[in-house]
Amino acid sequence: MEDVGATVDALRALPECVGGVGVVGYCLGGKLAALSVTRTSADVAVGYYGVGLEQHVDELAGEHPPLVLHIAELDKYAPAEVRDTLTERLGKHPNVTLYTYPDADHAFARPGDHFNRAATQLAHQRTLGAVRRVIGPHFDFASLWETHCAYEFAIREIDPLMKTMVAEPYVNHIPTMTGGVGHQQLAHFYRHHFVDSNPPDTRLIPISRTIGATQLVDELLFCFTHTTPVDWMLPGVAPTGRRVEIPLVAIVRFRGDKLEHERIYWDQASVLVQIGLLDPTGLPVAGVETARKLQDENLASNALMPNWSFGTKAR
Repeated sequence: MEDVGATVDALRALPECVGGVGVVGYCLGGKLAALSVTRTSADVAVGYYGVGLEQHVDELAGEHPPLVLHIAELDKYAPAEVRDTLTERLGKHPNVTLYTYPDADHAFARPGDHFNRAATQLAHQRTLGAVRRVIGPHFDFASLWETHCAYEFAIREIDPLMKTMVAEPYVNHIPTMTGGVGHQQLAHFYRHHFVDSNPPDTRLIPISRTIGATQLVDELLFCFTHTTPVDWMLPGVAPTGRRVEIPLVAIVRFRGDKLEHERIYWDQASVLVQIGLLDPTGLPVAGVETARKLQDENLASNALMPNWSFGTKAR
């Protein structure tokens, strides 16, 4: 802990340090990170699956800067009785946040036998959120995303579009699995199958936006007339001239002030109904009605349920 404290003080003395100092640690380092908020001048700390924390619970229950602890449910070094102790003694502490990861084992964030991608990604977001709240830096994700979208749909220029992203980004349109991984593949995708493929009347109508520590989530209506091949949404389908309006969700992750990845979701069945390739008769799917319902929640619900009877339990 003397080494950790000396390191924190040395970092704080650097002219480049303008936002404070945080400590992040794993395993034994997770315990050292936790103790850094009580034994050093650290402004914030994050501990991943720290070992032996129950031995210092009295110390951690006192006053100190913000502390986040990531706990693995299957961690044999922190069995149920240890987790219960931490929850009981620290769970209501105003400056301690405990996160437990179901089905995750010790060292879930380290590539190897126990690596858990979902837990690692979620813990990483929470870690950055805790650190940035206290010491920064703070980025305008909304402005970065809107600039990116302007190059995609309005300006339609590839080179400045790619400059809004990290060196090796990826994009995945979930229903059709189109997009790309890495700069070369994604630039090819944008150039030949996206930017100039979107019909000229394409519109994005915002519905809601949620901004987190590392991600932005946009809920919107995506509207166009199918007058050109839309390879990324309707690969291999010739233009039908039909109008399409669908709810769409974009989950955008940032690294620093650049886009790292995009995951885009929509209801492909609704698209196929609207262009005439899918007959909705007898199927639990809807066409443009999904877009209308998104804009007006008072429109009828449960129209696809043949046994729906308001006020009566379905049989």
